[in-house]
Amino acid sequence: MARNRHPSAGRHLKPVSSVPIAGPHTNAEKRPDPADLYAALDLGTNSCRMLIAQPKGSQFHVVDSFSKSVQLGHGLEATGRLSRESMARTVGALKICQRKLGRHQVQHMRLVATEACRRAVNAPEFIRLVQRETGLELEIIKTEEEARLAVVSCAPLVSMKTEQLLVVDIGGGSTELVWIDLSRVPRIDRPRAIMRLHSGFEAGLSDLPAAKVVDWISVPLGVATLKDQFDDVQDDPARFALMSWFFEENLAEFSPYNEPDQVREGFQIIGTSGTVTTLAASHLGLKRYDRNKVDGLRMTSDQIDKVIQSYLALGPNGRRNDPRIGRDRHALIMSGAAILQALLRVWPTDRLSVADRGLREGLLYAQMSADGVLEDGPY
Repeated sequence: MARNRHPSAGRHLKPVSSVPIAGPHTNAEKRPDPADLYAALDLGTNSCRMLIAQPKGSQFHVVDSFSKSVQLGHGLEATGRLSRESMARTVGALKICQRKLGRHQVQHMRLVATEACRRAVNAPEFIRLVQRETGLELEIIKTEEEARLAVVSCAPLVSMKTEQLLVVDIGGGSTELVWIDLSRVPRIDRPRAIMRLHSGFEAGLSDLPAAKVVDWISVPLGVATLKDQFDDVQDDPARFALMSWFFEENLAEFSPYNEPDQVREGFQIIGTSGTVTTLAASHLGLKRYDRNKVDGLRMTSDQIDKVIQSYLALGPNGRRNDPRIGRDRHALIMSGAAILQALLRVWPTDRLSVADRGLREGLLYAQMSADGVLEDGPY
């Protein structure tokens, strides 16, 4: 199974400012007004998500949002193609996004697709279909940009005490891991040093203290693709164990995997995905999801394991009817939990931070930072 990984810690990635921003309202020559609205759309293997936001100090204020499970990658593992049914569902969701963009007269946007479109042989046909049916221009981004934007989105959650940071983004079709050394960055500047990675993973891009990317990897196993690998295993606990160990086997090329001595006091894992936020909501016993209580929550390995064991005790039918998990996530929660368990087995920590943020937020931060409409203040 092919994996994308960072061949050296100093590889430079294309700055966001040099990537054309898709959309009918883009005017690259005009300096953006801080009052302008920005949009970010993330079309993944399982979900279509969009945020429309306005810059506000060093953060942004969300004006509108959209999220829908479209299962674009359903059947992709077996056929290598996006099915007609999946494409139709996705186009329907994108039409809603198009109407929201028009209603808010959004001037700046990036509309990106990830692993499913990277892998599907008929992805170009799908991109043309979307443009014809909705007028939206989707951009298929590379794995390294997806990893970088996930890291940028998590900047506000980085502790000033953190010296070694692992950011994990568990998607539908792939999982990105980025290991960052912050030990040479002054404590007060560590969150801002993460934000400055929007222009590339290479250290030393400016005279400011730099976060050093030790290594990154994109494993082509997410909650949907990992589940598909073991659909033929009937025993629920056995399937979970096999998924977890199989995912760990795919970490062999990630250099920190073979250097456990890097894990010490000052180590932080930030997990960003529906899996992590669902586990957090279950841990808190929330009857209704509350982002303000979940985003930034810190969980111990024992707390996470307790929730996972409760899911296993429920079995497939119990998980399907558990309101903490939800009807649209019950079939994928155990593959995501298997990935998270593998990571905590390799890097046990009491400092796992839950991030209800990801590619969309990274896209917004990167656009706004490149346009100079965000203040370089504390996060």
